Amino acid sequence: MKTIEILFWILFGVIFYTYIGYGMVLYVLVQVKRFIKKRNNHEQTDTAYTPEVCLLIAAYNEKDYVHQKVMNSRQLNYPNLKQVWVTDGSNDGTPDLLKQYNDLRVLHKQERNGKVAAINRGMKLIDSPIVVFSDANTLLSDDAILRIVNLFKDPQVGCVSGEKRIVTHQSDDAATAGEGLYWKYESTLKKWDAELNTAVGAAGELFAVRKHLFKPVENDTLLDDFIISLRIAMKGYKIGYDPEAYAIETASANVHEELKRKIRISAGGIQSILRLLPLLNIFRYGLTAFQYISHRVLRWTLAPISLLGVFALNALLITLAPIYKYLFVLQAAFYLLALIGWLLERIKLRFKGLFIPYYFLIMNYAVYRGFIRFLKNKQSVNWERAVRA
Repeated sequence: MKTIEILFWILFGVIFYTYIGYGMVLYVLVQVKRFIKKRNNHEQTDTAYTPEVCLLIAAYNEKDYVHQKVMNSRQLNYPNLKQVWVTDGSNDGTPDLLKQYNDLRVLHKQERNGKVAAINRGMKLIDSPIVVFSDANTLLSDDAILRIVNLFKDPQVGCVSGEKRIVTHQSDDAATAGEGLYWKYESTLKKWDAELNTAVGAAGELFAVRKHLFKPVENDTLLDDFIISLRIAMKGYKIGYDPEAYAIETASANVHEELKRKIRISAGGIQSILRLLPLLNIFRYGLTAFQYISHRVLRWTLAPISLLGVFALNALLITLAPIYKYLFVLQAAFYLLALIGWLLERIKLRFKGLFIPYYFLIMNYAVYRGFIRFLKNKQSVNWERAVRA
């Protein structure tokens, strides 16, 4: 029984640290850094620093978003911005629509080889010193490019991530409510990560790199933004982050669509851990490795397994001491709330408080599905796009 008890607390510790504890540790470390060294202030942008920037958009069958994306890009507050669209494989008229605009470049070929292949091809034909990646279905804030470029004034910054913001409404369903809250929490962690040392990965909706640091990525890569940004970090550069440089998009239309997206991300997470294996070496990569393991690796590996293990072991320990009874009741209540959230989602009733436990379980369930899909090698490099609200 003692062994079971020790194992229970180890697994409980993994769960607590992954979802709550790391945020607490990060907050303390940031406060210590602010105390020791005056915080660098990135709030003021330098309008005199405006090197040429290329906005690269890899788009597959995005005709419904072409006009609003082009108009949004034209209105960005940046004086030296190019646009390049790579539309490989698109057969819905996207390339023809884009060719109506004379201030952008369209790269197109008939074969569809996936987003990463499109990015690799496009990057070979770009000579701007800074390249910004964005999706066709996201709109950027007016000063997004200006604020991102401002962080590149620091020669140690090799990549900059913007923030992904989810449009939320009072009548949101589980997918929207959960995803919106998740990204608010993620944004806070990202801000503290970047202030302490480096952000851990970039948001594919909006991130930028120094062109000379980009290396072609394997065409079967599932999380291109994650791999590209962290490989730059492995070279000794920092990943900057500015929450006021943001991309806006709607949440997934429903939980089914969100689950589809999360499963792909989870499969990509396992693939990324294997491809970034050296980054687990904390003796070589120090604080960057610590942040990477704490913020990303645990979420895609030990934490979901620990959730099941803690519940099962708690059932065995329930009569050993009162604390185990209380913890078991709390876990059972949490899962009951998630079940109620699932039922409310099915009958279209809106109660955000119950959607949060439901969304949390959906995220962790997706890790199991993603792991199985990765092992079976059944995750296509071509996105099966989630339907948006």
